[in-house]
Amino acid sequence: MEDDNAAVRVIQDLRNLTASRAPGTRLPSVRELTARHHASPVTVARAVRRLVGEGLIEAVPGKGTFVAARPEHRPPAPDLSWQAIALGPRPAGEEAMQALLAIPRPDAIPLSSGYLDADLQPATALGTALARAARQPSTWQRGPVQGRADLRAWFAREAGGALHADDMVICPGGQAALSTAFRALAAPGEPILVESPTYLGALAAARAAGLRVIPVPADADGVRPDLLGTALTRTGARLCYCQPLHANPHGAILSPRRRGAVAEAVRAAGAFLLEDDYARDLTIDGSPPPPMAADDPDGHVVYLRSLTKSAAPGLRVAAIGARGAAGARLRAARTLDDFFVAGPLQQAALDFVTSPAWARHRRTLRSALESRRDALLAALRRHLPEFVPPTPPRGGLHLWIRLPDDLDDVELAAEAAAEQVVVFPGRPWYATEPAAPHLRLTYAAAPPPLLDEGVRRLARAVAALRLRS
Repeated sequence: MEDDNAAVRVIQDLRNLTASRAPGTRLPSVRELTARHHASPVTVARAVRRLVGEGLIEAVPGKGTFVAARPEHRPPAPDLSWQAIALGPRPAGEEAMQALLAIPRPDAIPLSSGYLDADLQPATALGTALARAARQPSTWQRGPVQGRADLRAWFAREAGGALHADDMVICPGGQAALSTAFRALAAPGEPILVESPTYLGALAAARAAGLRVIPVPADADGVRPDLLGTALTRTGARLCYCQPLHANPHGAILSPRRRGAVAEAVRAAGAFLLEDDYARDLTIDGSPPPPMAADDPDGHVVYLRSLTKSAAPGLRVAAIGARGAAGARLRAARTLDDFFVAGPLQQAALDFVTSPAWARHRRTLRSALESRRDALLAALRRHLPEFVPPTPPRGGLHLWIRLPDDLDDVELAAEAAAEQVVVFPGRPWYATEPAAPHLRLTYAAAPPPLLDEGVRRLARAVAALRLRS
């Protein structure tokens, strides 16, 4: 709702400026409008595009925006207001997801991203694998709707051995797998339990499926099993979403003493645990524990694993698996969604993860993530010591920063955008009101020198915000 109001303010401001100034007059930059209206850069850019479409503004790449020339006979603007009634309320979470996935401006430093920096992606190896796959005529033919058997077998082995190839189905990315699972394993109106805070994309997908999202608090040791058991009993929920390894956004690993308690709570309730194992290849310190699916004799754990986060955004290949009727429902739902994942992409993914290049990439990535994590922590100690987290994450892509009480996370993100550094507020990662303000800072999207400069700019944004308050 705040983003909608900000968009209205920006649009009205630009309409007033274009009406009062001569054609060709330069208009305020996105940075100026972001600071003036406390709006996100995504909101400002959307407002500018709308007025460009109406012919009131002319955008010149590399130079800015200007008042457009006024034609002698301007056709009336199309009246699209009827769509508000026809469409009804907008689904919750769309605005936050669009902001999260927005590509930063070239002159902005990204401290917010869910993907690896291009320099960390194995683009050459992936390109070679895809070119080889594209030359094989069989990859262009229709394959099994659940995906290639050999690729499913690889994902099943990665799950720890409790699942088999026939339990798995290949999906076009982890987000698609989440959407399928929420629709296949729960009905609209039913509750789903999630860690609090949790992955923004999971919240959006659950709400889009019509589920009632119930948060269960998590701390440095992961989701609290005592509160999970209470929530299962009180709500009657039969589906829990969990990231036991390097949870996004807070980075916690479900502690060994809690793993058994969480599994027992789920078993006692006759529920499913959807294990999102997105970060298995993103561990920095030590060795990751096995998936919870590996120690699940009775089919309570639904396992999800994606290659996108650990390889490249364009490698939209994931797998989700479950045993028994749950697995059958997942496979049926995926068939209805899009039949099957493109054959050349499946073949390229299999070629890559079964080649020496995959092991080399994981070793290189681990070292690079350690270097960047430590660089971001060092930059915070230099420029914003009050932002340093008490415990550095042992893996993943992010730092979860508890802000001082005098700072608002959304306002700080907008102020940072005016300083040309992109950060993401913590508020959207909660299913309900957050207990405290946070920022999620990503160390995988920029090299160490830019991380330092990004934190320097963030410090300027903090100082400017405090000066005005």
